[in-house]
Amino acid sequence: MTDEAEDAARHKAKMAKRKAVQDAEVAGKTLEKGLLIVNTGPGKGKSTAGFGLMLRALGHGWRVGVVQFIKGAWSTGERKALEAFGDQVSWHAMGEGFTWETQDKARDIAAATRAFDKAKELMADDSIRLLVLDELNIALRYDYLPLAEVLAVLQARRPDLHIVVTGRNARPELVAAADLVTEMTLVKHHFAAGVKAQEGIEF
Repeated sequence: MTDEAEDAARHKAKMAKRKAVQDAEVAGKTLEKGLLIVNTGPGKGKSTAGFGLMLRALGHGWRVGVVQFIKGAWSTGERKALEAFGDQVSWHAMGEGFTWETQDKARDIAAATRAFDKAKELMADDSIRLLVLDELNIALRYDYLPLAEVLAVLQARRPDLHIVVTGRNARPELVAAADLVTEMTLVKHHFAAGVKAQEGIEF
């Protein structure tokens, strides 16, 4: 047997063993439930990942919702694209901009409260299977909403509802309550090189 043939045979045997392990692990997973997913960390892509998951859900015919806690009625590419799905998407931009823009804590608290009320309304809508609470982590970080109440509402969600919470600095209590947490790590960012936010990339 040639060296190449031996290498191919070893690879095949190794992959067969790995497939057996993977198949056994997959077979052991039998639960199905609505997940609480948290996308956090200093790196770019937290909201983008949430919207990507929405696109996957839409591909399966699900009805989905978005509540934006910080971002206002900005004209973003994802919002324009998802408008093509009509009533399959319920999109609500409830924020008034980042806290350093408003510089008014009472106003920010009022906006976050309205956004959370809208989130609770969408959670009660049985037709919605996936809900993205965009930048909720920011509202919690600045204490615009009572953490205990938010956690209680999220944990009391109906069993088939998936919720994605985005934003940096997720509170440890939310991380503990979540089913899936992904931390986006900042390795390199083009802003540091003087590149501005660009259409199609940042919005």
